[in-house]
Amino acid sequence: MTVTVHSSAIVDDGAQIGEGSRVWHFAHVCGGAKIGNDCSLGQNVFVGNKVSIGNNVKIQNNVSVYDNVTLEDDVFCGPSMVFTNVYNPRSAVSRKDEYRNTLVKKGATLGANCTIVCGATIGEYAFIGAGAVVNKDVPAYALMVGVPAKQIGWMSAYGEKLNLPLKGDAITTCPHTGKTYVLSAGQLTMKG
Repeated sequence: MTVTVHSSAIVDDGAQIGEGSRVWHFAHVCGGAKIGNDCSLGQNVFVGNKVSIGNNVKIQNNVSVYDNVTLEDDVFCGPSMVFTNVYNPRSAVSRKDEYRNTLVKKGATLGANCTIVCGATIGEYAFIGAGAVVNKDVPAYALMVGVPAKQIGWMSAYGEKLNLPLKGDAITTCPHTGKTYVLSAGQLTMKG
């Protein structure tokens, strides 16, 4: 197995790209980037130097993954979604020493055209709806929509909305996988 890099893409010397990964048209991967196995970087994707990307990550067209962003395994970045790394940018003020870390945990989905404001942690298997603006941490399995993003439900690891209240204690089963989900003290966990 090898890495596939389209002839129009630029991969700077030093970039680490894992086996089976694909870099498509007009993408640019900076030399300090670390990209895992079996990833797909769509057309016009940019990956900065201080970026870590896990295995099986799908980054759709027109996404820039700037410095200080970490994407764990199985993350999906929808078309034209946005990361930031400076909270209060000004053209005339250099703030490269003020980058805030953004962490997107395993299995999370970031919908098309959503924005993740720097400094946020997106929990495992969270689902950020198209066009949402996330400006704070997101719990694992949370379904977030709107501007600013608000939680409206819970999602399974399979990517289906679960029949659970936002708060309280409850248990449900994913009809697709048979996995059990337990809601307790505002946190959702998967059992089995």
